[in-house]
Amino acid sequence: MKKEEVQEIFLKIMKEEEDVSAGVAAIRTLLSVIENYKVTTVRELDLNMQLAVEAMKHCDQPVTAISSGCELFMRFITFAKLDFTDFEECEQIMLQRGNIFLNTLLEARGKVAKQAMPFITDGCKILTHSRSRVVLQAMLEAAKANKRFEVYVTMSCPDNSGELMHKQLVAGGVDATLILDSAVGYIMEQVDIVMIGAEGVTESGGIINKIGTYLLGMAALELKKPVYVLTESFKFSRIYPLDQQDLPKEFKYLSSVLKSGKDLSKEHPLVDYTPPAYITLLFTDLGILTPSAVSDELIKLYL
Repeated sequence: MKKEEVQEIFLKIMKEEEDVSAGVAAIRTLLSVIENYKVTTVRELDLNMQLAVEAMKHCDQPVTAISSGCELFMRFITFAKLDFTDFEECEQIMLQRGNIFLNTLLEARGKVAKQAMPFITDGCKILTHSRSRVVLQAMLEAAKANKRFEVYVTMSCPDNSGELMHKQLVAGGVDATLILDSAVGYIMEQVDIVMIGAEGVTESGGIINKIGTYLLGMAALELKKPVYVLTESFKFSRIYPLDQQDLPKEFKYLSSVLKSGKDLSKEHPLVDYTPPAYITLLFTDLGILTPSAVSDELIKLYL
């Protein structure tokens, strides 16, 4: 198995399916590796998957969800190793479990959106940051249910991903306004709730998300606005950062930046860490959680 072949599969999924998240694309890539790269031992299969994960981390894509999603996926399917001595049978069971895991993930976004729907009420004003697919789905479904609400979307530099979020909300019939990132403090006093996504959820119940989320959380806490995080459970990650510097470098920078040998202290990070003190509730496919409940759910996921 070649690194370039794995990267080609992964990037093809990301390119052809705009609505797919990096974590789901990574898991589909791992399933493809199991199916198409035949080996004769469990050890070889494990090595193949580990090499595939490393290859995907070097595709200039955000790796937070790739890392947590692949770790959970490999944990889930490799239970088959304990149950079967025949490798071919073991491989088939791993594929079956892998597809079950993938189907569960594909249903997760809809479950999260359904959990959040009652919190989007008629006449409310919502502030969101960057572009989150699950937040977008929740808002579009609320609009289809004839709820009338207003959304402020940050532009989200440096890639201006908020522009696409704004465009898709307007196309879905939502009253949305695109604002500058620096206007967060000005707008915050006008909104009722903050609703954001997450690239990863830490053991503490804090989140890793697009740069600027931490600032958003601080402004919301100061003005006593609830912050709701919508995220799938496969983004739960076994890391416990204490501050911004504790985030792994591979989470904060694209692989091309890490390879370049640039002085990272002068590079703009892609994400920041928002501690649990700034988060009111997390809406997940496991239910509505307080930040303190995340560690318990992580233990269950990895049992």
